Amino acid sequence: MTILDDRPEIDVLPRREWDRDQVADIAKFREQLDRYRSGELAEDVFRVFRLTNGIYGQRQGGTNQMVRVKVPYGSMTPAQLEMMAYIAERYSRGWGHITTRQNLQFHFVQLDEIPDVMEHLASVGLTSREACGDTVRNIQGCHLAGACPQEVLDITHWAEATYRHFVRNPLGQRLPRKFKINFSGCATDCGQAMFNDAGVVAVTRTGVNGELERGFRVYLAGGLGATPHPALALEEFTPREELLPTIEAILRVFNEAGNRDNKLRARMKWLVDTLGFDEVRRRVLAARKFLPASADWPGGIPGEVIERGDEPAGVAGGAEVTAIGQGRVTPVSLGGLSPYVRWHHANVVRGAANGTVSAYAWAELGDITAAQFRALAALQRELCVGLRLTNRQNVVVRDLTDDQLPELYERLAAIGMAEPGAELARDVVACPGADTCNLAVTQSRGLAKAIGERLEEEGLAEVGGIRINISGCTNSCGQHHAADIGFFGAERRAHGRSAPGYQMLLGGYVGDERIHFGDKALRLPARNAAEAAVRVIRRFAGERGAGETFRAWLDRAGGVGSIAPTLGDLDAFPAYEDDPSYYTDFGETGPYVADVGESECAT
Repeated sequence: MTILDDRPEIDVLPRREWDRDQVADIAKFREQLDRYRSGELAEDVFRVFRLTNGIYGQRQGGTNQMVRVKVPYGSMTPAQLEMMAYIAERYSRGWGHITTRQNLQFHFVQLDEIPDVMEHLASVGLTSREACGDTVRNIQGCHLAGACPQEVLDITHWAEATYRHFVRNPLGQRLPRKFKINFSGCATDCGQAMFNDAGVVAVTRTGVNGELERGFRVYLAGGLGATPHPALALEEFTPREELLPTIEAILRVFNEAGNRDNKLRARMKWLVDTLGFDEVRRRVLAARKFLPASADWPGGIPGEVIERGDEPAGVAGGAEVTAIGQGRVTPVSLGGLSPYVRWHHANVVRGAANGTVSAYAWAELGDITAAQFRALAALQRELCVGLRLTNRQNVVVRDLTDDQLPELYERLAAIGMAEPGAELARDVVACPGADTCNLAVTQSRGLAKAIGERLEEEGLAEVGGIRINISGCTNSCGQHHAADIGFFGAERRAHGRSAPGYQMLLGGYVGDERIHFGDKALRLPARNAAEAAVRVIRRFAGERGAGETFRAWLDRAGGVGSIAPTLGDLDAFPAYEDDPSYYTDFGETGPYVADVGESECAT
């Protein structure tokens, strides 16, 4: 019996059609795992090897591993979804987790079973290769690309070409640190180019003959983490045929000049901090100039784009175009409407010239169960629609007709994914936190659940135009810096004891080719963080003007300096004897301990 014989019927690729490089990767992983088990391969060497193959150690230690599956620009097929269901049930906890980079993660996979999981992925055209480690990570792209009424170009096949060019590319195997690339089809920047090492935004310019030319604006050296940096524009306009050489030139400069002695200062943002932006820009443009001499010059329009095109979806004549992007949902609340109308109002995107519509399926905490994976695969097949994972840990169903929306709603409702969630207060994003991560000091998923429950109790879960993001430590895996309301975990001391706590930030924003990182408001006990979020959202909902964004309201209300004092009473710990719950984190039963392990570069 082969490893493929014990699973339910899935439309897999014949083994002869598997990616040959991926087959070699799997064989090498089996070999190196055997060497590690026998003591022939040192722990630190094997650690780097498995990270490059997308296998990440968990805080539970032992043989428990996280498998991160690369999903370029979030696009998935029915067979891939069914395989995710099988992997979740057979090897993990019965569910997978969508990350903020459109990956899928499966936890508690046993080390000896990793090669089998890698074979299952190969059989449906997926890989974990370079999903972790000091490599070029998953290529992220706007989940509405090709369906967005505001896009300048459909970046889908540009992202695909970039993924194919860099995966297993020798240039990207042992970088100073991880390198992240994002694509957005317009300045709204749903792909979040403004805080990545190389961020690509489709733009236009007027040529010398007066005609409009479509191309890109490439940003570099953005990043979040403990010290966030906004991305900086390399040049005003990069022609389409120069895009891949530009990205490769940025990567080459990073590879050559990045800090290899101090991992804490090794990202692209620190290279700009050390050399200065003008010098980094000079080196990138010089590297691009001479790239035609390289053995694998990536210039010209990629074959994927030539074959499949990049024309924008366009805007249907007379159609009402859905507002997209952070803060662009105008209704304050959807209360009083029927469940279907509420879902339709919050989750459906329309206005594309091709006449199709898209709709979000809400995944609570970014989790998808095996049953939900299979149901999504079935509706994708039977409705003949596309499907992509989003960077807010949801799923978007694309290429729909208006007539299909009622059926889609019913099918999503049957699997618990029809809540109005896209861009509403309910749609809380959280990293895995101390549930599995070595670096996290708090249970960020527990706080996300608590916030959601409090918002439901207060009737505030469907307040529009507000983003809440949570990280279990300062590293911003949950992207707390870019949210309207952000939290990151921190150990607190009270009455001689350790306790779980959070730093609250307000006013983060990414869009319109700019980014504003959230301002620190105040520190809070973990138990009071949900109440703090409720108070801020209640005030925002009551005071905002028509169409006013959270950031605009915050500025009008006097900024963080005026909001934080109204929450000051929440920054208080009762004595342990009076309320022990303040000294126990969400989902835990024993006293809180800030147990931080060795970093394995989780995001």
